[in-house]
This record gives sequence, structure tokens and C-alpha cells, in this order.
Amino acid sequence: MRSLAAVLDTLPDGVELTLVTRDRDLGATTPYPDLSSRWVQRNEQASVFYLSTRSPQSWRRLRQQLRSTTFDLLYVNSLWSTFSLLPILLSAVGLLRVRRVLIAPRGELSPGALRLKSLKKRLFLTVWRPVLRRLDVCWQACSTLEREDVLRTFPAAEVLLSGNGASLPRIPMQAAARNAPGSALRLVFISRISPMKNLLMALSALSEVTEPVSFDIYGPVEDRDYWHRCRGLIDAMPANVEVRYLGELTPDQVRPTFNGYDAFLLPTLGENFGHVIMESLAASCPVVCSDRTPWSELIESGGGIVVRPLAQEELTAELDRLARTSPEARFQARRLAGEAFLKWRRSLSDVHVLELARSSS
Repeated sequence: MRSLAAVLDTLPDGVELTLVTRDRDLGATTPYPDLSSRWVQRNEQASVFYLSTRSPQSWRRLRQQLRSTTFDLLYVNSLWSTFSLLPILLSAVGLLRVRRVLIAPRGELSPGALRLKSLKKRLFLTVWRPVLRRLDVCWQACSTLEREDVLRTFPAAEVLLSGNGASLPRIPMQAAARNAPGSALRLVFISRISPMKNLLMALSALSEVTEPVSFDIYGPVEDRDYWHRCRGLIDAMPANVEVRYLGELTPDQVRPTFNGYDAFLLPTLGENFGHVIMESLAASCPVVCSDRTPWSELIESGGGIVVRPLAQEELTAELDRLARTSPEARFQARRLAGEAFLKWRRSLSDVHVLELARSSS
């Protein structure tokens, strides 16, 4: 994750960090080469352990290292993940010695996220709240919108506001050249393929578009059943809409890929920060998005479209309108995207989340 890589690579002075992560990427069946059960020094302040979750030997090696240390802070990246639940539970019963816990829910407490599997999540929160009350817990919010989401679910929570700007460039890429006259609108989706990102609505809306459109999809398939439903829509697309799934991108490929398109289509059900939105603007690629992110004003000033209300019919109408714009108008929108990002980046004065945690303890 780019946001966590930025945390490790911009550590404040006087902070030593131990990161525990899986030995493979999201959805992958094979581990990274030569990393399973190994400690790797990322920089002078950060070491990383690549856990092989099915290997008892890997768990034993991790336990030997962690049980001898008292940590000032346990920082977990999710409220629902096993990689969060297990260390929090171990801390609550005293098997992992930590003084404080910092939880980054990453948008999981937004209304849209909580509506997915809502009964299961309500039951979980009922059981989990007493566990959290046994610990000194604070929360990271990447925007004021996410802070409101956290406080809606945990009214007495201490919330630290810290975004994800450190991993983003200071200068946007130059806008790509003008399209040839009469060329189809070029749209792209770069994100996890999961219900939260709402790719299914994007495809449903495209299936009703009357103008020529090409739509390329990049990202890991996180939910196989959901992707199967998406494939059904892709296979039934009308002749004027071309849809391709092009696999996954490495982090260094994301911005150059965005730069080759007229717009990034993301009808998301909710973003706490929306790092990928900022990546798109940094590549001078306008964004077509829902109003469930912190960036509606920035998206619109950057040549993009915020779909209100978020409905298939509204999205189809906006995409048809966008597809009818001239090559010059699309080029100007790309220029506006880069300019909006540059203005935002220059205004950024973000304090490192671990510095905030240290000063608030």
C-alpha cells in the first residue's frame, strides 16, 4: 500500500518501526521470492517481517522477536482485517505488550462501507467495543469526512487527522496531447475490484451510453463473485463501448497509465482519502466520481465530474455528455486536473501520523 510505504519512508526522528505483513500480495497464491519468514531492513528506522501465515515456524519466529519488546504504539491498518484483530486481541489479554493502539480504518466506517454486509459488521462492533475499551485506543482519519465517520460509530473516540500526501509527487505530469478529431472517449478504472469501488455501476452506466467509449480496467480482483457479475456486463456491452481488463499495475506504472486517458471513472461508495484520485489528478487525468469522497470541489475544479445523486441514470447521462465533448475540451480538462493537483499539493502541510500519535500520548 502506497500510504503505508510513505509512513515507513518518512519516519520522524526518534521513531523505530517494526512492520509485520503477509509474504504475498493481495489475492496472490505464491509468495514474494525469498522473503517468507524473513526480517528485512527497509531503512535505518524500519524493519519488515514477511509472515507466511500457514507456516508454524514463521509464527514462532515472529513471536520470539515480538515477545521481548514493549511497544509504545501498535498501529493497525484496518478495523476488520485479521492482521488488525489478532494483535489488538493479543494486546488486550497481555500477550503483546503495547502502551497504545492506533487504528487506521481506511474508509471502513463510511456509510457506504458499513452498508456492505451490514448485519455482520453490526454484530462484530457489538462484540469488539468492549475489547477496545480495555486499551488506550486512538484513530487515524485521513480527512475531516472520515473523522466524522469514526465519531459516528465511536462517539468518544480520539481521532488524529493525518492524510496521505507524502507518497504523492510535488509536480503533476504534463497533460497528454489532444485526441484526434472523432476519437472515442477513453476512460480508465484503476483500483481494487470490490463492491466498495462500484465497478458494477460503472459498467451498467456504460452499457446505456450511446456515444463511442473505450474503457480499460486495471486492478486486483478482490471479490471473485463480484467480478463474475462484472464480466457478465462486459460480455453484453453494445458495439459502441469497448471494455478491456488489463490486469494489475505496479505502483510506478499508475501515474503514467492515468496520463494516457481522458478521465478516471470511479463511482465509489466512499473513500476516506482516495489516494488513487490524487494519483489521477497528479497525472493530469480528470476524475468522474461520486460525491462520497473528500475531494468533490477539487475534482470539479480539476476538469472532472461529481455525479449527484449517485445513480446509474445520472452516470450514463454524464458519460454521454463527456463523450460528446471536443478533443480541445478534453485536453483543457486534463490541464485543469494537473493545475488543481498542483494547487492542492502546494497547500499541503501534513504532519506525520506517528508524530501526531507521539505528541498526543
